Amino acid sequence: MKAKITATARYLPERVLTNFDLEKMVETTDEWIRTRTGIETRHLVGEGEATSDMGANIGIQLLEKSGKLPEEIDLILVATSTPDFPVVSTAALVQDKIGAKNAWGFDIVAACTGFVYAMETGAKMVESGRYKNVIVIGADTMSSIINYTDRNTCVIFGDGGGGVLLEPSEDDIGVIDSILCTDGSGSEYLTVPAGGSLHPASKDTVEKKMHYIYQDGKTVYKFAVKNMSEVSKQILDKNGFSGDDIKLFIPHQANRRIIDAAAKRCGLSDDKVLVNINKYGNTTAGTIPIALDEAVETNRLDHGDLLLLAAFGGGFTWGSMLIRWGNV
Repeated sequence: MKAKITATARYLPERVLTNFDLEKMVETTDEWIRTRTGIETRHLVGEGEATSDMGANIGIQLLEKSGKLPEEIDLILVATSTPDFPVVSTAALVQDKIGAKNAWGFDIVAACTGFVYAMETGAKMVESGRYKNVIVIGADTMSSIINYTDRNTCVIFGDGGGGVLLEPSEDDIGVIDSILCTDGSGSEYLTVPAGGSLHPASKDTVEKKMHYIYQDGKTVYKFAVKNMSEVSKQILDKNGFSGDDIKLFIPHQANRRIIDAAAKRCGLSDDKVLVNINKYGNTTAGTIPIALDEAVETNRLDHGDLLLLAAFGGGFTWGSMLIRWGNV
């Protein structure tokens, strides 16, 4: 038994922050941002809007598209680094908001690789035979942890998310394989220093701006280029495929140059790579499911096509996944 995707959805907040808006907030320019990242605009949540609100919107869309009742959902997995609360899982809040009273769930924290981690987890739950309807969501409210006076980070990130419904498949349609990796020695290079048990919130941590995301850009970039490229090639080699076999490659949307490097390593032409970083920036765990729903909406995947996913994130985390696409 395999786990197949039977519905996709995405949510982007209404507010849009352009590069020209950022020019007025921090020392940067539209040209500098576009040439180094490929980003032109990003979306930000509205007043009082949180990650669980985005997740609930995605969950409701998945129910509507699949024709499922809330009571039919067995499990909800939410990949996020920006939960509403430190203790209550975002999955629990989504479960309540969409009325999935028979579902249980939990959050997965793996930064930008979170959705791929959650997909593997959800797929294995379905493959076990115990769960028939599993919602997997990747969503982040990055604006909640961004210092908009730090040009190293504020130009990169946006808010948003997407998700899928996983169901059992008795044929070769569904998740084929994944390679998932972690290297905790890289944790210091991309992190939010305070707010956890090591540095609980205090007057000192607030004054030092330790609750905002910190990134050592050069180190992260080098590690991301190498590892996201390598893991994408590794999963193809492992399963006897080449770039010619791939119909669509959906990489994590962190930086256009990282995306191009991964595509080149796999021998993929531009028409096989989905890029939307220009519109949304880096929505962390939300980038891949947002792009996946766009791919479905624009008919870029047909029944039987081979789909490749790949991501890299803080932790460090990185991974890839192969999926044989079915009708959605």
